[in-house]
Amino acid sequence: MVGEQPGNSEDLAGRPFVGPAGEILDRALQEVGLDRSQVYVTNAVKHFAFEERGKRRIHRTPRQSEINACRPWIEAELDVLKPDMVVCLGATAAKALMGSQFRLTQEHGVFRSTDFAKRTIATYHPSAVLRADTEESKHAIYQLLVNDLTTVVREEHKLAKKA
Repeated sequence: MVGEQPGNSEDLAGRPFVGPAGEILDRALQEVGLDRSQVYVTNAVKHFAFEERGKRRIHRTPRQSEINACRPWIEAELDVLKPDMVVCLGATAAKALMGSQFRLTQEHGVFRSTDFAKRTIATYHPSAVLRADTEESKHAIYQLLVNDLTTVVREEHKLAKKA
């Protein structure tokens, strides 16, 4: 699974998805029956892109130059892992691995072949649930995340049967 970038909590801890977005991811993984300890989780951008506001560090979307600068690291990770499947968490990760023309709202939940895996799929980043402005939209985005991860589990089961 490839996320966008570390958030503030992840940056401070030095590990991906250990903050609030990680809690959402853990809950969604548990709901679909995926064991997080069996999933490799990383980020397309290796540093926390932020703006300072007083004493707080506020997330900002990484610039294309930052994505490009970090590309050798994500490519090296995936080259070593040689995954059967890659799950992009959010638009930034999807665009980093599937091209700048990728549109998450239109193309999430669909597998495509990439240089990184025969089966690459994108879904919403768990932080999108946190940023949603109403309880209804939080629930809707979370359900999209769960539905897309259910697609991943189904594909995983198909692969296991073939092996």
